[in-house]
Amino acid sequence: MPTASDFERMLRGASLRVTAPRIAVLSAVHGHPHADTDSIIGVVRQNLGAVSHQAVYDVLRALTAAGLLRRIEPQGSVARYEARVGDNHHHVVCRSCGSIADVDCTVGHAPCLNASDDHGFVIDEAEVIYWGICPECTNAASSS
Repeated sequence: MPTASDFERMLRGASLRVTAPRIAVLSAVHGHPHADTDSIIGVVRQNLGAVSHQAVYDVLRALTAAGLLRRIEPQGSVARYEARVGDNHHHVVCRSCGSIADVDCTVGHAPCLNASDDHGFVIDEAEVIYWGICPECTNAASSS
């Protein structure tokens, strides 16, 4: 996991002011990939003390706009945040418990990047979500 000085460099590299809430949010998301806002707020408060919901929302918005975080929102889920940015990876979501894991894009020819009709858009990213049942939920169901 990156250190506080790594987070400072990331913020400066994105032309953002280095603040304790920004470092705390970056640290929380790096330590808890795919966390929702409430979970991030809890981790930030453990590390920083009192911080408002609005401050965390504002930091998440700024870090996402700067490209330091990625916001995902699988159907039926609240917004989640991850620090894995700058690549074209996808996600697998458990239909039972909602757990999320990263899935790298296909190797070789990536059909998910070739739209049948791009409608004139210059496509630079595709978002694919795989749905299924995670191993823990599968094991729990088979042992019932």
